[in-house]
Amino acid sequence: MAPGIETIRVAANGLEFAVDTCGDGRKLALCLHGFPESRFSWRYQLPMLASLGYTAWAPDLRGYGESARPKGVAAYRISELLKDVAGLIDAARARGIDGEIVLIGHDWGGALGWFFVLNAVRPIDRFIVMNLPHPYLFGRGLRTWRQLRRSWYIFFFQLPVLPERLLAADNAARIARTFRGMAVDKSRFPDAVLDVYRRNALIPGALTAMINWYRANFRNPFRNLASARHLAVPTLMLWGERDSALGRELTIGTEALVENFTLRYLPNVSHWVQQEAPEAVNAMIAAWLTGKPVPEYSP
Repeated sequence: MAPGIETIRVAANGLEFAVDTCGDGRKLALCLHGFPESRFSWRYQLPMLASLGYTAWAPDLRGYGESARPKGVAAYRISELLKDVAGLIDAARARGIDGEIVLIGHDWGGALGWFFVLNAVRPIDRFIVMNLPHPYLFGRGLRTWRQLRRSWYIFFFQLPVLPERLLAADNAARIARTFRGMAVDKSRFPDAVLDVYRRNALIPGALTAMINWYRANFRNPFRNLASARHLAVPTLMLWGERDSALGRELTIGTEALVENFTLRYLPNVSHWVQQEAPEAVNAMIAAWLTGKPVPEYSP
């Protein structure tokens, strides 16, 4: 864990969350991870956000790591997950963190972020999303054979029991391969990092909860949730182009759906963009948040 980061327990939406936090500013940066990640995936970003005057929070989301793990598939519907995000923001406000809010999401955390800002669940000042397209564009993409082939695992995860057994086998070896196998710069995922994700996956009940996100939202997850298609919240999208799960073409057309939109592609960077290219990602975020020109990617 980077210096300055500590883990706290936060009660929100009737559940308890493990939250890595850094900084003590009155502005809030809430970072939402994806699958099969955890709060640990934001270890490079929290100190940077703290240096900009934010209190940065990165929770283990519902079902993950050291946070609460409700039972049953229905507990992981997006409508329930959005209540967690609202509850975390409310908990931060109750602690006196009452300034600007920037919501940051990657992968599944990016999906929650999109739905949160599109439905204006709570006022958000800025939105940063990494490797997860606008819900309308994702829904359109899932009707193409190209994206369906990339998203084969979503269908596999609908099976009972078998996905959990395969992912847990051999000390969660497939979890480790998910990171290192997809990464372009594999040095960013040494054994010590992979062991964090292995341990989280092997917590009793964790894999079932993590996969239940897919089971609960399999049937048209991008319909009837976003009350608005167009977004006025200033948005920064960062996209690792070597994403084997989500095609770059899913980003095309976002500028027509978001009024204040900035997009930066990171060539030769995988889906795990903020972990694989943290220096570039941090520089882009810092520039955008401080009103400076957002640099292009330079490896």
